[in-house]
Amino acid sequence: MDAFLASFTAVAIAEIGDKTQLLSLFLAARFRSKLAIIAGILVATLLNHAASAWLGVWVAQFIPAGWQGWLLGGSFILVALWLLIPDKDDSEDTGVLKFGAFMASCILFFLAEIGDKTQIATVILAATFDEAIWWVIWGTTFGMLAANVPVVYAGSWLMDKISLDWARRAACGIFLLLGVLTIINY
Repeated sequence: MDAFLASFTAVAIAEIGDKTQLLSLFLAARFRSKLAIIAGILVATLLNHAASAWLGVWVAQFIPAGWQGWLLGGSFILVALWLLIPDKDDSEDTGVLKFGAFMASCILFFLAEIGDKTQIATVILAATFDEAIWWVIWGTTFGMLAANVPVVYAGSWLMDKISLDWARRAACGIFLLLGVLTIINY
């Protein structure tokens, strides 16, 4: 259960102001079917994060004993710094939109997650919790949904009320704290 909570929290926080939130906003403005968008996000995230988690478990066999805490804590600190760099909306009109809300969401989300901080966090979390890979996959997936479903349903209203700059700074602070606490307590 620790793997689920750590994974959920890490991804939900890392998603604040991320390009996939901007993609959620774009898709919600483009398509009427909010459930189809959410289903696309779910499928894309499950596929992407499952592959990432299995990569993390494979990588874990090469990490010397005792380094996991430093690696996880250090990665939290690196993600904190990465959060300070604003993402751009790369969701310009593409041919994929003609396939409808579900397929467009699924394809665009899967592609947007490649090399993203949440994918890298998934690899590192799976390497750390290698005995609980399914908890990591479900935690990161639900973390992604927790961050993006509100944007799909209330994105425009949320964007008017919340400063992304301050949200990124708060997320950075939380990740710095998590990184330091992980290193101290591991």
